[in-house]
Amino acid sequence: MTTAFPADAAPIKLYRHPLSGHSHRAELMLALLDLPHDLIDVDLLGGAHKAPEFLQMNPFGQVPVIDDNGTIIWDSNAILIYLAARYGDTAHWTGQSPQEQAEIQAWLSVAAGPIAGGPAMARLAVLFGAPVDHAVVKDKAGALLAVMDHVLDGRSTLVGDRLTVADVAGYSYIAHAPEGGVSLDPYPNVRAWLAHIEAQPRFVGMQRSPVPEAG
Repeated sequence: MTTAFPADAAPIKLYRHPLSGHSHRAELMLALLDLPHDLIDVDLLGGAHKAPEFLQMNPFGQVPVIDDNGTIIWDSNAILIYLAARYGDTAHWTGQSPQEQAEIQAWLSVAAGPIAGGPAMARLAVLFGAPVDHAVVKDKAGALLAVMDHVLDGRSTLVGDRLTVADVAGYSYIAHAPEGGVSLDPYPNVRAWLAHIEAQPRFVGMQRSPVPEAG
């Protein structure tokens, strides 16, 4: 069952950075649910995320954060769950059975673990000079993508027969993995999965960054 966005409510505020895949997860979910929202860019280089007023919203000083007319939610995966439960068909997005709910939770853990530590970290190293061993995180990304390609064999979504928060949580950093020097060419099922998400009527993409030359 869905809940309509109140006609007299202000748009949801999304505090984000345009190059943050975590932020894009929230933006994509807002778009897929067709929810009115305002994008508020946070100056991470200027330290705005560590300012006292921002820390009141997220004590860890990270984007994204949403302000839904006074309800503050931080953490990208938590935002997906909140939006699905508040405004979406909850069972559709977060599981129609205990098994589906468990599988979706497992993929949210993958988003916070192997995706964050693999393709997201490789991209962070290339775009922002993060002090990590790029070869190591590229290998982690490749191992993750091989598993995902196997899981996605013969299917267009990670869980069940429809888009869920698992797909939304996984999309951004996988789609932008080439920006971290991680090729998607060897993973046809992953590429088909990305194309399926991008074909959704209200899909919005994340700002693209240059792809480094292979070498």
